[in-house]
Amino acid sequence: MIAPQPTTRRALRAAGRQPALPFRVALADGNRLTMLRLLRVLPGKRLVGEADLDGRRVLAKLFIGRRGEGHWRKERAGLAALSAAGIATPPLVAATAMADGGFALVTDFLAPAESLAETMAYLPPAAFAAGMTLLAPALTVVGRLHAAGLVQDDLHLGNFLRHDGRLLVVDGGAVRPVCPGHSLPPADACANLAILLAQLPDEWDRRLGELLPIYGAAARTAPPALPALQAAIERIRAWRLDDFLAKTVRECTLFAVEHDATRFCAVRRDETATLAPWLASPDQALEAGTVFKDGGTTTVARLVVDGRALLIKRYNLKSLSHAFGRLWRPSRAWHSWREAHRLRFLGIATPAPLALIEERVGPLRRRAWLISEFCAGPNLLHHLSPDEVPPPAEAAAMIALFESLHRRRISHGDLKATNLLWETDRVVLIDLDAVVQHRSAAAHARAWRRDRARLLRNWPATSVLHRWLDAHLPAT
Repeated sequence: MIAPQPTTRRALRAAGRQPALPFRVALADGNRLTMLRLLRVLPGKRLVGEADLDGRRVLAKLFIGRRGEGHWRKERAGLAALSAAGIATPPLVAATAMADGGFALVTDFLAPAESLAETMAYLPPAAFAAGMTLLAPALTVVGRLHAAGLVQDDLHLGNFLRHDGRLLVVDGGAVRPVCPGHSLPPADACANLAILLAQLPDEWDRRLGELLPIYGAAARTAPPALPALQAAIERIRAWRLDDFLAKTVRECTLFAVEHDATRFCAVRRDETATLAPWLASPDQALEAGTVFKDGGTTTVARLVVDGRALLIKRYNLKSLSHAFGRLWRPSRAWHSWREAHRLRFLGIATPAPLALIEERVGPLRRRAWLISEFCAGPNLLHHLSPDEVPPPAEAAAMIALFESLHRRRISHGDLKATNLLWETDRVVLIDLDAVVQHRSAAAHARAWRRDRARLLRNWPATSVLHRWLDAHLPAT
């Protein structure tokens, strides 16, 4: 193991997202904390990671920002409030200042542990019984929080950890007393519970009547009325989606963004090192790959990087007038990047978008590139026989996809069968240049009629498959 290097609060602030590991900081109580692995970094503000304190494996939060003391005190108070309410949370090991400024909060490191977000992600959408088993303890914990007059303002599934047969709440900094010792007012309880439920797939909405009694029993009060709760859930879902889409084009924990007068580049942070050569020269990536489309508006190639198949798509400028028309608006790559993230956030299958690159002249846009994962599955035009109804797996997957798109008012804009790929047990949507999520029901109805008609035109009107689709696609 590399010997840990002593460091200071000032050096950690200057290091940004990548302080050299392992490093050691001196605490005001005379102990030394060695950070071994970083789990989260807020540059210049906070570092969270696995650490060693006098031979004890711990989770350490280092508050190094200018307002670090306030956040440190809030975190310590939140953990104390959870413990006082009898709600399981990782035991506090130390809460102290750092020797040269800044503050440290240290709790036991739970291993092995898995967040509820990770556990729920493994479940297929229809696994309600298994999901109920996982969610019931979380709903009980939230009910107990509310019975104690507490709210957790960052009530996401990742803040519940399953460890040694128990469910624990983490992130004391988001715990806030509203009316200590008394149950939350109904409006506050509804708003806070909606934060948690909004993170479930919307297929769960019809099961709210089964979830609420679990919460109500722990809260020792009547659960929120379903209409009010559903309205709160919808508001939070819309906010979460807008917030996530904004993050996809700015520097943050999930995405690395470079922007100057001649270029804009956004890439998933965990892909930065792997894609670095191709981000620097995307045209070389096209040349290195296998080109399978080289049209006037787009050039598309399959590229293998570290044994993984990727797709790179360049959006070309056909002529001077075409180039002039594209200068003033986001590129089709930008739109596809955004809509791919939207679909995946909503649980709709599409290849993972990895990087977006735009040529710029100041605020004006020129050519653009999109790099995504490659889906090798056959398209539905070749996979399905027009003379037969789809096999059960394909039928269920198509119905689920189209119902999900329709329910969320999403239109594709070019719903050819070649833009629908079959991959194992799901239908994957590709070519997202014209995807729109409509705010207006009337606008969506018009767009959906066009999508529906375009899909049906892939097969003769007299074919078995055409008639089956016509009977099973959502009506306008």
